[in-house]
Amino acid sequence: MRQSHASAEAAEPGSDPPADDAETIARSWHEPELFAGIFHRYFAEIHRYVARRLGADAADDIAAETFLAAFRRRDRFDPEKGAVRAWLYGIATNQVGLHRRAERRHYRALARTPVDGVADGHEDRVAARVSAGEVGGELARALARLSSGDRDVLLLVALADLSYDEVAAALDLKTGTVASRLHRARKKVREALGGADRMLTTEESTA
Repeated sequence: MRQSHASAEAAEPGSDPPADDAETIARSWHEPELFAGIFHRYFAEIHRYVARRLGADAADDIAAETFLAAFRRRDRFDPEKGAVRAWLYGIATNQVGLHRRAERRHYRALARTPVDGVADGHEDRVAARVSAGEVGGELARALARLSSGDRDVLLLVALADLSYDEVAAALDLKTGTVASRLHRARKKVREALGGADRMLTTEESTA
């Protein structure tokens, strides 16, 4: 159930600092400047996640859009559904979703780029987290071919280190749906890489 405005009104402006993220969001309804704490705490990692999906050029704008959307929707945050961090990743993933074609083009371009020529490039960072081995362009092609839903789940686990429960909260899914999408995505990527059993550095959980 959504937190009531009464709980936010209970904390008067100028009182003690918020105890946690959820209280910061609630109090920011009446003290908007408090939202800056959420921005400073999470902007860097949200920016990094977006950059790994769409490239550095797009990350500045999309990360900024994520926090603008979060600020505008802060009265909709429900702490019973998950933590603020997962909520922000959900908004960021939705923002990435508005650029699906750009993301697919990005991966297809990476798939055509020799690994040796981009040692610090996007696909190597993805490969380091999504695969335990060097797969280069084949990994990028495999990610481009996944459905958007499966790719979102896979990359929230691999790039953002979210747990199954956190991904479920971020995407408003059931934990079982997260598990099935992740299993399917891993299987498809594994097959695309020739059946190599080198999928994720993060162990599967039974959440």
